[in-house]
Amino acid sequence: MLLAIDTSAGTSVAVVDLRGDVLAERSTDDTMRHAEAVGLLIEDCLREAGLDARALTGVVGGMGPGPFTGLRVGIAAARVFALGAGRPFLPVISHDAIAWGRYQAGHTGGLLVVTDARRREVYWSAYSGTDAAGLPERSDGPGVAKPDVLLGEQWAHGGLPRFDAAAVSAGELGRVAALRLFEGHPFAADEALYLRSPDVTISAGPKRVSR
Repeated sequence: MLLAIDTSAGTSVAVVDLRGDVLAERSTDDTMRHAEAVGLLIEDCLREAGLDARALTGVVGGMGPGPFTGLRVGIAAARVFALGAGRPFLPVISHDAIAWGRYQAGHTGGLLVVTDARRREVYWSAYSGTDAAGLPERSDGPGVAKPDVLLGEQWAHGGLPRFDAAAVSAGELGRVAALRLFEGHPFAADEALYLRSPDVTISAGPKRVSR
């Protein structure tokens, strides 16, 4: 059993078994209250699935790309839950879950996944198709760019069919992780994909006060 958590867009939590069946999934589109929502969604999913932490095999964390404030909430929650349960933390690129969902829905060939990065920017990932196991094969990205760049004639992936996603499903994230476990494929690096610096900077020290 896998507990999957993603806060790269809204907040999504799911419980997925190792066959890839989603036993429970709860989500909210609110992009401002990740910290308030994630604990309640975890509790609801575990209750619906009839599980406690001891039944879990691992905890899947969506690594983004996503805005700094929201993304770190889900990663921190997944890491802490994994530590408390004594289970491995399994990092998965959030865009891979979106791409997997599109391929499962029947898409074939190349694909460009695009999500909102705020600040009038977008995150993107390019895929060439799927491997023998059905997992999306990312050919470039994730990256961040102005929307106009993706529409420009010089854009390297301009010929790919584009899918703009408003949300990331933790169920799909967990299903990607379950397939990676089953096939023995490596997981993503345990590194949050903010792709740009946070708005908040560390203070350089107290300012001098003049009379």
